[in-house]
Amino acid sequence: MVGPSSTMTELPVRALLARMTLDQKIGQMTQPERLHVTPEQVRLHHIGSVLSGAGSRPGDNRPASWVSMNDAYWRASMDEWDGGLPIPILYGVDAVHGNANVRGATVFPHNVGLGAARDPDLVERIGRATAREVLAAGVEWTFAPTLAVARDPRWGRAYESYSEDPALVASYAGRIVRGLQGETNGRDAGAGPGGLGPEGVVACAKHWVGDGGTRAGVDQGDTLADEVEFRRVHVAPYRPALEAGVMTVMVSLSSWNGEKCHAHRHLIQDVLKGEMGFAGFVVSDWNGVDALADHFEEAVALAVNAGIDMFMVPETWREFIAAVKVKVARGAVARARIDDAVARILRVKFASGLFDRPRPSARPGSDAGAFGCVEHRALAREAVRRSLVLLKNERGSLPLHKGARILVTGSSAHDRGRQCGGFTVEWQGVTGNAEIEGGSSVWEGIRELAPMAVLRKGGAGDGETPDPREIARDFDAAVVVVGERPYAEGMGDIREAGPVRAGTNHLPSGPGALEPYGDTLELAALHPEALATIRALAESGIPVVTVLVSGRPLVVNAELAASSAFVAAWLPGSEGAGVADMLFGDYDFTGRLPMAWPKETPGGSGRPARAEPLFPRGYGLGL
Repeated sequence: MVGPSSTMTELPVRALLARMTLDQKIGQMTQPERLHVTPEQVRLHHIGSVLSGAGSRPGDNRPASWVSMNDAYWRASMDEWDGGLPIPILYGVDAVHGNANVRGATVFPHNVGLGAARDPDLVERIGRATAREVLAAGVEWTFAPTLAVARDPRWGRAYESYSEDPALVASYAGRIVRGLQGETNGRDAGAGPGGLGPEGVVACAKHWVGDGGTRAGVDQGDTLADEVEFRRVHVAPYRPALEAGVMTVMVSLSSWNGEKCHAHRHLIQDVLKGEMGFAGFVVSDWNGVDALADHFEEAVALAVNAGIDMFMVPETWREFIAAVKVKVARGAVARARIDDAVARILRVKFASGLFDRPRPSARPGSDAGAFGCVEHRALAREAVRRSLVLLKNERGSLPLHKGARILVTGSSAHDRGRQCGGFTVEWQGVTGNAEIEGGSSVWEGIRELAPMAVLRKGGAGDGETPDPREIARDFDAAVVVVGERPYAEGMGDIREAGPVRAGTNHLPSGPGALEPYGDTLELAALHPEALATIRALAESGIPVVTVLVSGRPLVVNAELAASSAFVAAWLPGSEGAGVADMLFGDYDFTGRLPMAWPKETPGGSGRPARAEPLFPRGYGLGL
């Protein structure tokens, strides 16, 4: 068995399970969102977990507010006043590139950039730093790592994937889990109460499975592949995560060959829990049961019987509890399946040491001093440097000279929000600098190294067309930082217009529907002002260095041709100064493309495997 299973853990699990009523068991399987459940409701309904959806935060969104909120939920879960059993709550957040929900966090590069770094040790160190900042907020569980193998850049979550190469993703999987869950003094992650290191949090491998291979890259779509190929590409990265002791696994909202993963008994029960021996618990994704059947009760029964143990039902948690009770009473869900689910949840809570911990505010990890600290920001800046990929460098345009007169412009030049991308403060991310406390924009990093640099926010397409003669007279070089605006799932897809409702495969309209980012990967079509600015500056004859901030490879043929040098910066996070470090030659470029760079937007039902890329996976120049 892999995951949190040992004799030391099993004895208390079985003893506690034997004392629990059906209501208490179903409560442990229930995970509402914080906005829709009070501490008193947690106590009354024996709720096992609460989550913050991306962008959902308490008070002033600082660590102290998070700790205070979690204290209240913890006290409610431990209340024995009316015969309740004290079972500590497990609070979950999407800390997918640092604990970026919280103001002042260290925001690390998104996974696609870390894939370019090709450095498992770096990823493990980032996991440790992330865990410390999650604990500082009084939280014990992060919905990370994402082990998707993104096969189509049109997918709006491509930046959450380390690579299109399953071997590269697999090389990171165990290391990021060990980083997040911590060192256990030589013992397995399942070795009883010591299953987490003193600064570890419960990790969650997601999304099981095949989310990166959907047809045409449509989020929550259908992955079409025979089982041999499906296992080779999409299942394989989970093995090292399980071997490293990952305690939880989240199911994908996508389908495999037309069958929703949330109802896929073969994938969950037979492959993950049976063949692969996973002993932790499986959690659904956000409202993941809703699309399984026309009637909610039927959908719940399908998912429980498929092997899902905990249910992320943000608003409909009362309906979920009622549905499970009805289905158990009618014999549609066996009590043995309920007991198995709850035993797995309790196993994780015992193995992670939750039963031995005091309230969050009394834990050593609840230390705001670790949050956004100098050490973590230095690590994030290092990660930025390792992740950048140099795609072009004509006539030695890079490195720039620190004493040069440098014009800095472009939509992402002085915008920490754009640097960070989605799942940062808000679900779909933020723009500007106000919400990203600490860190530096690319411009601020350049200014730190090159005192004669000048920032001009305007550019061609922004109401200002640079005069080539003026530019040639006043500047020695230009740095243009352009790219995508922040986005997350659904709203990042590249596809035909037509909204998709979150949590479904349908294409409805109206409130709650998500629009795509655009219908092409061509930067010139998505953001024409970028090419206009690059071309206008190129007319001056000075070197033009383009830095692309994006969550995926884009079609940039025209921008590349008009630039003297071109850098893929991905989504570097809060430490934009790491980009500046690379432009002045203090460090050499070592990043390599984690996925092929397309010449054109893929057509048809998916990314054509035989299409000749502009740059192959693994490409990257040095100085």
